[in-house]
Amino acid sequence: MGFEGADALDGARIAATLREDPSGLSPAAARSVAATLLADGRFSEPYCEWLPTWYELALIAPVRYGEWRLRRVADAIADAANVTVTAPRFSRPQDVTVDGGPALARVSGFRERFLLADALLHLEWFEHAAAADGIEVPTALAERTREESLSYYGGDRERLSEPVRRFQRLLFADDAWVRRVDESYGLESGLFSLWEGLLRAERERLASA
Repeated sequence: MGFEGADALDGARIAATLREDPSGLSPAAARSVAATLLADGRFSEPYCEWLPTWYELALIAPVRYGEWRLRRVADAIADAANVTVTAPRFSRPQDVTVDGGPALARVSGFRERFLLADALLHLEWFEHAAAADGIEVPTALAERTREESLSYYGGDRERLSEPVRRFQRLLFADDAWVRRVDESYGLESGLFSLWEGLLRAERERLASA
């Protein structure tokens, strides 16, 4: 999207330092890593609340354990660099209205809920991570993306404006992240495959819209 500050941190160098000596991260790098881990950990439980009850009940225990593990690592990295990082707060269905009504009133089925949740919570995740990295996300674009995306995925809006469609297409690109995690850990997870397929299909649809 051409946001200012996007090149301030060297991701490859940070990844190499994490592998070799996590305590050697600079304060800026440690803040970036810790903020991302905290956001990753906090993300899943609110996400589950947007999906059917069977999905939330099946995943809530591993989700909470995963958050605990990620928070421990994030705290250790932040402490080593003497930086302070806070976890974001993600929207839950009861916090949101869509076109003046309850957030989930006009969506049904797993796919619709999944895409609505991702369109909103991944935007919130990105805003948090970008702020920690010193990336300037224009406030007007973030607000417009939130408003249009909620109405498009959960209401009666027929199409996204061009800047919002492009932004959401890039946000939905986390299908690549899901695939890398599944492959790196040899999970061969059916659930990860489902996530990847839904994300990839929506990213490709937005690219061709």
